[in-house]
Amino acid sequence: MAGINNVVLVGRLTKDVSLRSTQNGTMVGAFTLAVDRTTKDQNGNRQADFISCVIWNTKYSKKAENLATYAHKGSLIGITGAIQTRNYDNKDGQRVYVTEVMCHDFKLLESRQEANDYQQGQFNGQQAGGNYQQGNQPQANWQAPQADNFGSQGQTTTPAGQAGTIDLSSDDLPF
Repeated sequence: MAGINNVVLVGRLTKDVSLRSTQNGTMVGAFTLAVDRTTKDQNGNRQADFISCVIWNTKYSKKAENLATYAHKGSLIGITGAIQTRNYDNKDGQRVYVTEVMCHDFKLLESRQEANDYQQGQFNGQQAGGNYQQGNQPQANWQAPQADNFGSQGQTTTPAGQAGTIDLSSDDLPF
């Protein structure tokens, strides 16, 4: 039976990508991604997981170099990849196991200006500071289009094409 090992993450870089070269000249980038949890702790503070990731250049792409060039500390990125576990013997002769995400691809999810604003704590007038326990993550600076931007000749539309409000009673609900 074949296994499935797919990872999709969206988070912020905790620091700039560490770019190194192997002995044969292949570039590899290492980074940590802070991914917010959907739940909060007992005190109402937002929690985050800090996930170690690596990305490699290949014969056909320079993904590691591109990530290091265009994404910096605080940048919001999305990645796809797979979990890998590797091991090595440290200088004391002990076996060390490392689990990380092998990044296959990435997407920058905000403009350079938004990343700079986030890093400086100016995004939406809030202090970002990178403290994930404080629950002070900025909200997206996006607003849905108003209803009067849709329809023909400036007419506004409402759900089900009705004008005004919908009058419902408890008898109208299926539950």
